[in-house]
Amino acid sequence: MRAILITADVRRGFQQELPRWFRKHKREMPWREQRTPYRVWISELMLQQTRVEQARDYFLRFMKRFPSLKALAAAGQQDVLKLWEGLGYYSRARRAHQTAQWLVAQCGGKFPQTFEGLLALPGVGPYTAAAVGSLAFNLDVAVVDGNVARVLCRVFAFGGDPRGGPAKKRLQAWVDALLPHGRAGEFNESLMELGALCCTPRQPDCPHCPLMKSCQGYADGQPENFPTKAAKKKLPHKIVGAGVIINRRGELLVARRHEHEMLGGLWEFPGGKQEPGETMEQCIARELKEELGIAVRVGPCVTVVHHAYSHFTIALHAHWCRIARGKPQRLQCLDIDWVPLARLRDKPFSRADLHIIAALRGVQAPEF
Repeated sequence: MRAILITADVRRGFQQELPRWFRKHKREMPWREQRTPYRVWISELMLQQTRVEQARDYFLRFMKRFPSLKALAAAGQQDVLKLWEGLGYYSRARRAHQTAQWLVAQCGGKFPQTFEGLLALPGVGPYTAAAVGSLAFNLDVAVVDGNVARVLCRVFAFGGDPRGGPAKKRLQAWVDALLPHGRAGEFNESLMELGALCCTPRQPDCPHCPLMKSCQGYADGQPENFPTKAAKKKLPHKIVGAGVIINRRGELLVARRHEHEMLGGLWEFPGGKQEPGETMEQCIARELKEELGIAVRVGPCVTVVHHAYSHFTIALHAHWCRIARGKPQRLQCLDIDWVPLARLRDKPFSRADLHIIAALRGVQAPEF
């Protein structure tokens, strides 16, 4: 990697003009109030891959239910997942719960106050450790998220893909060299806020940017050309069947996923991926036999849910089912339960399954 050359104008822009801009334009956010290591940590976990507008309400509800590290540690995992329901990336919620329990058991309910100590926590990576360290303890560590990477790429007219390993090292080196000692928290927030409000992916508001005078991307007249990202690959598409199994009492059978699986710990209408040559009815019957050890009669379709995950998309076909033979067993799931429709929302479900629940409201099960 080439030597880092940072001019006095660039340094002045980042260390003086940017913080001044931030104090004037920063948004009011609940995690910026009553700042504690715990509140900073939870907010950073929620904000990863999530819009601020969406995270705000989740954060407020989470803090009301779990106002402290000890409260989170004492909670049941299902309660934690329920509060996280719909936010996605549920492994973050499970890890947060586990880390809270570990901190209470091993550290007396207190966070380490060094970057190395934070990085050693279960489920905490370099970004989260730097964010918590700088914002909660004012440690001299700089963060690079998507917003920060975009600002740096434009200021230095860096045309590489910021997601690549060498590019990440270069961006980290730049921001480390620009970090004003003793003011890391404000510096990090300023950069992230600039990327969110001003140096946006499209149509950046360059005339109001505090770094405009030292920005090479702006000087070149095409700031949107930076950063360069590899073309997105077409996401694989999966067709999935799910059984809405109903008994004579009108209860529905739901299954809880193993924690090591995607959406681990959440409840779902059992089913799985359609195999080549199968009808949807055959798919659902096979999956329920494999997962629960039951033979079912597959009835009409309840709904088809189209949903996108980070690495694939699905078309989820939910069909009414009734048990023909056998008693449900936990063959490929962590738990099972018969639940009245009115009580389904007491359990944590993924967003796709929530759409099925919504489709069931006010619908009477057909005879088949």
